[in-house]
Amino acid sequence: MGIADLLREPALAGIDVDGVERMRAHRAVIDRKPMIRTVFTEIHRLMLGLEAQYLTAQGVRLEIGAGVWPIRESDSGVLATDVVPAPHLDRVVDAQAMDFADGSVRSVFGQHCFHHLPDPEAFFSELSRVCPPGGGTVLVEPYWSPVANLLFKRLFASEDYDKSAQGWTTSGSGAMSGANQALSYIVFERDRDRFERLFPQLEIVHQAPVANHVRYLLSGGLNFRQLVPDFMTGPLKGVEAMLGPLNRILALHHVIVLRKR
Repeated sequence: MGIADLLREPALAGIDVDGVERMRAHRAVIDRKPMIRTVFTEIHRLMLGLEAQYLTAQGVRLEIGAGVWPIRESDSGVLATDVVPAPHLDRVVDAQAMDFADGSVRSVFGQHCFHHLPDPEAFFSELSRVCPPGGGTVLVEPYWSPVANLLFKRLFASEDYDKSAQGWTTSGSGAMSGANQALSYIVFERDRDRFERLFPQLEIVHQAPVANHVRYLLSGGLNFRQLVPDFMTGPLKGVEAMLGPLNRILALHHVIVLRKR
C-alpha cells in the first residue's frame, strides 16, 4: 500500500468514480472542508476575471464538467452542467456535442474537466460552432511543472499522466476514469502547432500557472485527507505568495483562455 492509498479520503471508499454516487460523496467532502472550498472559490474568481478581460461576445455562459462546486456558487449567471446528472446542477450537457445554437454561447468554463474529454477535437469544433467571435473558453487543468509531473503520475489510479501519449484521444471509459491529466500539455504545449493548424479560429490569448498548490495539496482536495487545520488557510496563502517566483516549478494547475477570432 502506497502513501496515496494511506491518505485517501475514507468517505470515498468503494465509490464508483464514474457514477452519480461520486457526486454525492464529493459534495459531502467539500461541505466539510472549508480550505478546499476557498481554493475552488479563488479559481472561480480567477476564471471569471479572465472571462471579463478576454471574452467580449454576448450569449450564454456555461460551465462544462461543473462537478460538485460549480462556478454558479460564485456567479449565478453561469449555467452549471455536467455529463453526470446531480440535483445541484442545471442540466446535462456533453461538451463534445453541445445542444446550443450556433453563435449563442459567450463563454464555456471548465475546471479540471478538459482532460476528461475523450475527443478534444470534437470539443474544439463545438466551441468554434457555438461561440461567436469574441467568445471562447476558460480552462483550469493539470500543469506540467516538475512537481506536477512527479505527483500526478501517482495520485489517481483511474487517471493517467502521460506526456508522451500518441494523439489526443483517450479511452474515455467513464465520466472520470480513462483520462490523461497531461492532455493540456500535449495539446497546448507539445502539439501547439497542430492545434493552431487544425483550429486557426481559436486563439490562445492567455496561459499561466495557478498559485494554489500548497493549500490544494494540504487540504487533500476532494479525494484525500486534509493534513492541516483550517485556520492555516490564511498563512498558507501567504506562503504561496512568497513562492510565486517558483510557480513554474511548483504549480499543479494552470489556466488557459481560448478566444474565437
